[in-house]
Amino acid sequence: MRFPLVTLVTIPLFAANPGAEVVLFSGLNPEAPGENTRLAPPRNERVVSGVHRPTITPYLPGAPTGAAVVIAPGGGHRELWTDHEGHNVARWLSEHGVAAFVLKYRLAREKDSKYTVEGDALADTVKAVEVVRARAAEWTIDPAKVGIMGFSAGGELAALAAVHTVKPAFQALIYPAIPKNMPLTKDTPPAFLVCGENDRQNISQGLPELYLALKKAGVSSELHVYSGVGHGFGLRDDMKGPVKEWLIRFHEWLGARGLLAGKLQ
Repeated sequence: MRFPLVTLVTIPLFAANPGAEVVLFSGLNPEAPGENTRLAPPRNERVVSGVHRPTITPYLPGAPTGAAVVIAPGGGHRELWTDHEGHNVARWLSEHGVAAFVLKYRLAREKDSKYTVEGDALADTVKAVEVVRARAAEWTIDPAKVGIMGFSAGGELAALAAVHTVKPAFQALIYPAIPKNMPLTKDTPPAFLVCGENDRQNISQGLPELYLALKKAGVSSELHVYSGVGHGFGLRDDMKGPVKEWLIRFHEWLGARGLLAGKLQ
């Protein structure tokens, strides 16, 4: 089966045309202070901290395929790098028929945080998938085609959500922090795995080891390890070499799994 050729496009720093943020929990922590956004050099990318009211920001395609993905940016559970690990990816996917939702989750390792990874941040991730499924008809989504993607710390949340709770249609783990002792079974969602060979050992070696563990458990998986690349590449318009096409590979993988078949109206 052949799928349409797709190419990366130039991505403006602040991705355009997202929908309004959707609050995941009504009335949650109403006394909490507002979140903070700083611009990080050299590209002036948005970095968010102080998240107390988790949200998703929708990017809805003009020609929907029914597929959708919740995207959890990384930042070491201390902050969220929401552009190259969130909005840029969501915009590209929406332009290629996949609804995408950028998640802002509570940060367990921020200074003086009272939140936890496997409690609050994971709860936000699970709730995001549940909300997308619940509003599938409104957003022209097939609830059986809702997956999850995470970068670095967000990849840890994506992996935890995939094995413990909501069982998304697929998981895409991009240079993830890999949870220990994950209970992998044949029912674990199929996985798309990406990292750089120059990443720290627990990722550059750990992700191939996770691929082998998934295969041993009978889980369909695809692994890409890019040479000469380290941590945190995400999706930027100045990327060089084969790694700049990792999102194309992901889109092709969705197509090969039948998740892009047909058009929903």
